[in-house]
Amino acid sequence: MIRIDAVSHRIGTAPILHGIDLTLPPGSVTALIGPNGAGKSTLLNLIGRLIPLQEGRISVDGHDVAATPSRQLAKVMAILGQTNHAGSRLRVRELVAFGRWPHHLGRPRPEDHAAVEAALAQFDLAALADRFLDEISGGQRQRAFLAMCIAQDTDWLLLDEPLNNLDMAHARALMARLHGLRTAGRGIVVVVHEVNYAAAWADHVVALKGGRVVAEGTPHQVLTPELLGQLYDMEIRVTELDGRPLILHHV
Repeated sequence: MIRIDAVSHRIGTAPILHGIDLTLPPGSVTALIGPNGAGKSTLLNLIGRLIPLQEGRISVDGHDVAATPSRQLAKVMAILGQTNHAGSRLRVRELVAFGRWPHHLGRPRPEDHAAVEAALAQFDLAALADRFLDEISGGQRQRAFLAMCIAQDTDWLLLDEPLNNLDMAHARALMARLHGLRTAGRGIVVVVHEVNYAAAWADHVVALKGGRVVAEGTPHQVLTPELLGQLYDMEIRVTELDGRPLILHHV
């Protein structure tokens, strides 16, 4: 599990997170939702050690994020940030292969090559594997970065707005794939802006606003008209489809 204890964070003098206490369950999809500036990405980046922890403690499956060596953490969790950069003359297969680095340290084995090819296939990238990153679309690049995280084969995936640049078909396919990974005991923490993806695919939802946890629980517990109205400062209707909440925020 991921334990977050009394975590606060500032950028300069501006407070971003205030005393966050959470336990994120393994073998489930946890969606972080909330308005812009709520602190979702900051929290994810702190868990993934992309930014240093200022106050509090975070552990992932018992590993203290602040103290565990990077190579060891890289075998426990993979993180995809909101903004990702790679050399334009890097080929898709080469990017995906970076996910295997913590396992082989520059000496790839047959199982590493097989994991890369499997990840390429999962994200419909096999036909693009030898293309350079600047020769493919933004959505295809996003899928390549996601494939790299999958190839890393960790127990935890931390994804910050992974649906950016994806069309409807690939967005739905990604959420279905993440939902399926949890059956193998993998935990997924994902920042999403479209709350209907959290409603349809998440097991656990954490709602943040102003750097504080407003609510957490199942989609039915969190995605209510009252709570969503408080979260987004607007009137929101919620109905149900196939046993899951359906949020009508666009009308």
